[in-house]
Amino acid sequence: MEIKHKPPKPEGKLGVLTPGMGAVATTFIAGVEAIRRGLAKPIGSLTQMGTIRLGKRTENRVPAIKDFVPLASIGDIVFGGWDIFEDNTFEAALKAGVLDVALLEKIKPFLSGIKPMKAVFDQKYVKKLSGTWIKEGKTWYDKAEALKEDILSFKDREKCDRLAMIWCASTEVFMKPSKVHESIKSFEEGLKNNNPEIAPSMVYAYAALSLGVPFANGAPNLTVDIPALSELAMRNNVPVAGKDFKTGQTLMKTILAPGLKARLIGLNGWFSTNILGNRDGEVLDDPDSFKTKEESKLSVLEHILQPRFYPELYDDFYHKVRINYYPPRGDNKEGWDNLDIFGWLGYPMQIKIDFLCRDSILAAPIVLDLALFLDLAERTGMRGIQEWLSFYFKSPMCAPELYPEHDLFIQLMNLKNTLRYIQEEDMITHLGQEYYD
Repeated sequence: MEIKHKPPKPEGKLGVLTPGMGAVATTFIAGVEAIRRGLAKPIGSLTQMGTIRLGKRTENRVPAIKDFVPLASIGDIVFGGWDIFEDNTFEAALKAGVLDVALLEKIKPFLSGIKPMKAVFDQKYVKKLSGTWIKEGKTWYDKAEALKEDILSFKDREKCDRLAMIWCASTEVFMKPSKVHESIKSFEEGLKNNNPEIAPSMVYAYAALSLGVPFANGAPNLTVDIPALSELAMRNNVPVAGKDFKTGQTLMKTILAPGLKARLIGLNGWFSTNILGNRDGEVLDDPDSFKTKEESKLSVLEHILQPRFYPELYDDFYHKVRINYYPPRGDNKEGWDNLDIFGWLGYPMQIKIDFLCRDSILAAPIVLDLALFLDLAERTGMRGIQEWLSFYFKSPMCAPELYPEHDLFIQLMNLKNTLRYIQEEDMITHLGQEYYD
């Protein structure tokens, strides 16, 4: 990890830009404003409620993370973004149906003042959606230039000192890396030639990285994790992170699977199904978009359980994931899991999980934390893939020669040790032997 210097104190405003201003983004924006007004608490946010141990346990130094590292204050955040519908944030939040109308009414003037810019969109990549608030332009390159103009105009209009972009839009169709993704040169040629293997999310990432704006991918799309955009991030000294916010069912997997492995409990099969009724559920009702999400969800157990090292416990376990669009459920996703496990002498057991969660309620604090941590990374001179932010993602980005770390507890240790490292504190190993010598 390249740390150029300790991060300076943040000065001025931080602009947070979200491609996609639907359920997740509006829940994030409305939530931050409600918290700023003392109407609610930032539950689920590590940057706002988390603590970090420093030094030995006997020293009793456990400051709040926001007091330990110089994070931007939520009072200094301003919001902007793009969407395929013209609704302002208040109207979009009402349609999303996540937050109580009574809460939204209290902050209606603020939310009504945030209106989306026209989006870069093509229905070929999100087949279940069609919008009316769409950018014009002959090529992807034209639209990338228009996005750059939007970003610079927003920064000037809102008097922002720094920016961060967090993808909160829909899951695109499944794509694999190809020749157009191999270098900045080939990618820019592809933009000018409207190459169909460049998706809208890549256009946003390209625009952000070209202007030095940190970017995080909250969907499972092939977006910033291609050689061309990795090269651009390194060249322009921009931190990037992704991908796919870790919220409901996969969050449970990254909590439970490490426990099974730690106790050497075997697994024969893990069946997962979801019912979801929001825009995300509608998008994932398309097989091509579901394929993108499925790849993200299926990789988790393989990397945590490491069957090649524990063949007697995890070789050939069966893993099935399904997502079912069910409109009456709205944003209140329900995830059902059945685990067929075995223990001492091979005796079979089962675990059943019924997680009735609120997708955007779990995602909103992730958006906040990523914006603040990416801003911290940028001020510290960190660039490229920020693996220490894997804690927030289903499919964590990592160097090509590595496998991603999915264990939630290892991810959290990595994140906190990175913060200690940035602030030149000793990293914590939890060895503890020094107390007994």
